[in-house]
Amino acid sequence: MTSKRLAKASAVSAAVVGMLALAGCAGDAGAAPGELTMTVWGGMIDAESAQARADLCTADMDGVSVTVRHIPEDYDTTVQTMMAGGTAPDIMQVAEGVNSFSARNQLTSLNEFIDEAGLDLYARFGPVGELYSLDGEIFALPDRSGAIILYYNADLFDAAGIERPTADWTWDDALAAMQALTVPGEQQWGFGGAGWWAQWWSFAHQNGGAIIDADGSPTVNTPEVVEALQWANDLVHVHGVVPSAADFADMGIGGDQAFFAQNVAMNMTGFWALNMLTEADFNWNIAPVWRGANQAATAFGSGLAIPRGSSNPEAAFEVISCMTDVEAQMEIVRRAQDVPANLVAQQSQEFLNPEWVGDRDINFGAFTESADFVFRSPLIPDWAEMQTVFGENLEVFWNQGGDAQERLDVIQAELERVITPADQ
Repeated sequence: MTSKRLAKASAVSAAVVGMLALAGCAGDAGAAPGELTMTVWGGMIDAESAQARADLCTADMDGVSVTVRHIPEDYDTTVQTMMAGGTAPDIMQVAEGVNSFSARNQLTSLNEFIDEAGLDLYARFGPVGELYSLDGEIFALPDRSGAIILYYNADLFDAAGIERPTADWTWDDALAAMQALTVPGEQQWGFGGAGWWAQWWSFAHQNGGAIIDADGSPTVNTPEVVEALQWANDLVHVHGVVPSAADFADMGIGGDQAFFAQNVAMNMTGFWALNMLTEADFNWNIAPVWRGANQAATAFGSGLAIPRGSSNPEAAFEVISCMTDVEAQMEIVRRAQDVPANLVAQQSQEFLNPEWVGDRDINFGAFTESADFVFRSPLIPDWAEMQTVFGENLEVFWNQGGDAQERLDVIQAELERVITPADQ
């Protein structure tokens, strides 16, 4: 951990760390060392799945149990409060904000535990194995990890006589299909758009660009990123193959719902949209996202970390190692909860041919295929601040069109003030 990274923690964060120190970094007050707590967000299915998997993993751990605490709202703030009060959980779910905790020295490095266990992260998780890391220290094991994928309306494709999408599609192929699938005046567009960071960042990486370079510095105004952002925006304001903000407002729905309503023929999103589509009255399927000069796709998911306040970090690691191994990960599959991070579980027949989709022949192999080319999102300590800069400076651009170079030059300058490179 670099000194400047630690110096960037806010006064509130410093107070939190200080209170933790005064509390002795103890776990849940009064709990026995074997009585672990785990915090998760999401819906009840997420809490129930976590408890079932934790119970499975502690069944043969003498004297060890896990109680899952479900925090559906204000998760980060609630966990920070627990830490400040000396009741840090033993295990916590983390995602893009992982290093807002680790940079404050609030998470336990897992490197030593991983080495002692002989755990091969790449073999278990593929390219996302070291996603939740900072400055060479790993702070969480991946638990759920599904690439962004392309949903497409097979009926509309067939009616237009268009070959169905594959990972070998290029930007030109995608645009040609969007144009063929757009019916002006009838609220039918070829694509749902790419205004969300996970979408257009995928295009930037496909084009050889990066949002943050290997040294931790922002690189958003490079030609590769500018071209990708401009291409995504032009789909709306030049080519007219994506609904505008006004169009979405008129429909009163977003991209996922517009695909379900058959207003858009293709939609680029995550696993969660599948649950809605089991009730769709049209033929649909999924495929990996198209490629640019490279193949690249954002991965979504979450990991399991051990706060420094854990009462028994050794037992906590044994639990999270088990929860990310095949048997426990299959619980995620059986509950149709998400894409498991474990590659063996992703490649299982239960995941590739799930019963819950009925008689639909859905290409769940799109997730497995995409796992080979997901890129590691830059989970920097300043993640939230970075997203705020993008949001504030791109809203008008997405709504009205504009020059990507001009916008990204402004964003680059702001990010250089917000982000401290890893080597400083």
